[in-house]
Amino acid sequence: MVNLFDRNAPKKPTNLTVNSDLLSKAKDLKINISAVLENALAETLIDQKRKQWAKDNAQSIDNYNEAIQSFGVFSDSLRSF
Repeated sequence: MVNLFDRNAPKKPTNLTVNSDLLSKAKDLKINISAVLENALAETLIDQKRKQWAKDNAQSIDNYNEAIQSFGVFSDSLRSF
């Protein structure tokens, strides 16, 4: 998959607002909050990019599926099932 962001970009301090009890419990368990946030943001970015690609290409996908419904595919005559 193509990199959607530069994994080697420098880190940037950021202020966040987080549920205080959740933050306290995460710190008690020595959870690396920055790493968790980066992973969650990366997954969210990937998910949003997939959704945007599907939206941007919906018409082409529909056209392709209609053509396959109408004309089939080359291998139809070669299948034994």
